[in-house]
Amino acid sequence: MKFTTLTTDGKARRGELEFARGTVSTPAFMPVGTSGSVKTLSPEEVRGTGADILLGNTFHLLIQPGMEVIRLHGGLHQFMNWSRPILTDSGGFQVWSLKDLRRLEERGVTFRSPLDGSKIFMGPEESMQVQAVLDSDIVMAFDECTPYPVIREQAAESMQRSVRWASRCRDSYAGNGILFGIVQGGVFEDLRRESLEQTVEIGFQGYALGGLSVGEPKEDMLRILSEIAHRMPPRCPRYLMGVGTPGDLVRGVEQGIDMFDCVLPTRNARNGWLYTHNGVIKIKQSRYRLDADPLDSRCDCYTCAHYSRSYLRHLFQKNEILGLRLCSLHNVHYYQNLMGRIRKAIETGNYGAFVRSFDEDRPAD
Repeated sequence: MKFTTLTTDGKARRGELEFARGTVSTPAFMPVGTSGSVKTLSPEEVRGTGADILLGNTFHLLIQPGMEVIRLHGGLHQFMNWSRPILTDSGGFQVWSLKDLRRLEERGVTFRSPLDGSKIFMGPEESMQVQAVLDSDIVMAFDECTPYPVIREQAAESMQRSVRWASRCRDSYAGNGILFGIVQGGVFEDLRRESLEQTVEIGFQGYALGGLSVGEPKEDMLRILSEIAHRMPPRCPRYLMGVGTPGDLVRGVEQGIDMFDCVLPTRNARNGWLYTHNGVIKIKQSRYRLDADPLDSRCDCYTCAHYSRSYLRHLFQKNEILGLRLCSLHNVHYYQNLMGRIRKAIETGNYGAFVRSFDEDRPAD
């Protein structure tokens, strides 16, 4: 991988990530393909929205279909027919979410499969082995996602365990991808700074902020972001994990973040919650029954070019799968279009004005 910062505007950075499988323009948003699929959309449709890179999940792919199947296809790219870069999460967040089905210890985590209840162990070495089979372009270190709320002592213990696991990940990874370290520490600024310092000392090719958007107040997330993001190594890509709304992306870029992922575009689309240049449309509401306008008159996606709000509402009323597909296509396109507008604003030195205009023109996410 080669990361190049092309230009800056304040803390905001416009750059490129170059891989053997293609170039990723940054700031970038990665659609989430947890189990090897961005829900309801084909890889060709996702690429058509402008996405340069996808996210897959180690935990879910390990459980199903399993590594025998992935190995048979020569990796995740061939399995899902996506030829461009893929980042895989380590599984740490999903193991954290199974708090009632897991046993956490220094060597790793033993948990019960949510599929069939079988016992599975995953530690740093196991996560690295799985991601090597997946042949990910970006591999995330196995970490412990610090919960919220949490007292400082517990956050410190969790953060230090993530640092120790990060070192084991670096020492054991033998795949073809590049390895990102993850900064933890909850909502405590001093713990975040300590985590960053120790993770950088281990040495990675990229760095991520994890454990945000896990239930903490928005102001706490923004406080940690403004305290830590600009301190991350300037010559490496910076990744804010699991975030977030369009407004979160705009604020994250303002603080120097290069990469994002979140399930919101597709999850909200499947629930009829649609992002537009004028704010959110909840398409199930009765006000759209006789509305023949497109979702967003400023959007050039396939959905907005061909279908009305009234028709989309009808599809949801009848539980038609087409409604989920068309709305997912729109939301993923909206996010990619937003990232394109962000990149252009940085290139032209107008990012501050872009942020102000974004805040003024749109209701809250």
